[in-house]
Amino acid sequence: MPTSSQADRILVLGIGNILWADEGFGVRAVEEFHRRYAVPENITILDGGTQGLYLVNYLEDADRLIVFDAIDYGLEPGQLKVVRDEEVPRFTGAKKMSLHQTGFQEVISAADLLGRCPKHLALIGCQPLDLQDWGGPLTAPVRDQINPAVALAVDILAEWGVEAAPRTASLPESERLLANDIDHIHYEMRARPA
Repeated sequence: MPTSSQADRILVLGIGNILWADEGFGVRAVEEFHRRYAVPENITILDGGTQGLYLVNYLEDADRLIVFDAIDYGLEPGQLKVVRDEEVPRFTGAKKMSLHQTGFQEVISAADLLGRCPKHLALIGCQPLDLQDWGGPLTAPVRDQINPAVALAVDILAEWGVEAAPRTASLPESERLLANDIDHIHYEMRARPA
């Protein structure tokens, strides 16, 4: 397994659309990672949402990349699968795995064409159940995989020689990854009928 030095720039990224039920898995997973763990300064934690090609600049600045995303692997709903390095499709001709309008493969491909793709990639994907529930919450099988996905990211960072330390105090509201009541707890309270 490749190890990292403190000088390596690492991006932990969640992508997805929280408005389409399980499509929001990646955003919710990176949000939970940020809520639970403090990381060294060489790590950037980012809610990439549905920014598509706008994410290329962030990839260009990273030596290593961990991505959380809802991925159609053709598995049972809620199953996690990790794809790494050369297994991550980099070109648009490859089988489209991401569920976004501009697939994450296009983002990786653009960074690769610019000669600035991260040296090491880890894609933590969760098989969605429902992508049609506009405004709805994550389904139970997908929501139940957030903690295991976060644990996988912590393990990958450890393989790279980086420690994600559990936070000893609650994350202040001003430091949340998502604000304006679209964070997971507030959004889910609104999305579920009373």
